[in-house]
Amino acid sequence: MRPLILLSNDDGIHSPGLAAAAEALDPLGELLIVAPEEQQTSMGRSRSQQYGADGTITETTVHYHDKKWPGYSVKATPALSVVHGVSEIADREIGLVISGINYGENVGSCVTVSGTIGAALEAAEKGIPTLAVSQEIASIDYHTYSTDVDFSAAIHFIRLIAAVMLKNNMPVDADVLKLEIPLGASIDTRMVITRQDKLVYYQPTIIQRENLLGTKASVSHVPSKGKYSQKNTDAYALAEGFVSITPLSLDLTSRNCLDKIADIFDSEILNEEE
Repeated sequence: MRPLILLSNDDGIHSPGLAAAAEALDPLGELLIVAPEEQQTSMGRSRSQQYGADGTITETTVHYHDKKWPGYSVKATPALSVVHGVSEIADREIGLVISGINYGENVGSCVTVSGTIGAALEAAEKGIPTLAVSQEIASIDYHTYSTDVDFSAAIHFIRLIAAVMLKNNMPVDADVLKLEIPLGASIDTRMVITRQDKLVYYQPTIIQRENLLGTKASVSHVPSKGKYSQKNTDAYALAEGFVSITPLSLDLTSRNCLDKIADIFDSEILNEEE
């Protein structure tokens, strides 16, 4: 029996990026496509059921050129769409979850904002191998469904990496693999393994308004294209035009400073009750 692959995203069930991911995965297994009914960019891992997100599930069809697959749209956040897919719709064990292809890169410290990553983390928490895929686009309008975006390189790398993930167990603590496709990538683009950069890649900027109180705010999120804080990171790879794979962990504990933190607090706090 072919493995069951759950495909989701944060851009919504009708995103061409989701359909392109279906094209990539179709040769590898049986697809279960479950995605938010509407655009859910920047929802992170929210499980909120507010604002009409009541979990209603509707059957639909996902098209990529002359191919089509059955799918399910859910009135839910990206993370909860995965929950519905795993808990209600899947009729057997899921072998792999893919979140994407997202319109726009997800690099640096802003990955926790991403609904693409949020959906992936939700699946990873359930112990399912997970790949989150994002593609850099030229426009800063990340809510677009533009058909001008070429997903051919992303299709190639998704198929390549997903096939490996289906055959191999990922190392402990590599709960999600984050795949970034740079602008202008081809199937021959170099692929590298990276760390997550600490760069604030999408710096939120509040547009100045005449009156602070009682007026609506306008916030821009212009990406820091070409910038990075360290080499060998996801932001560095993007700036260099490399495809990058970044392993992410559900464990957000700092890896390097437990002993130093203990030393700082030891004399004043940690031994107070002794």
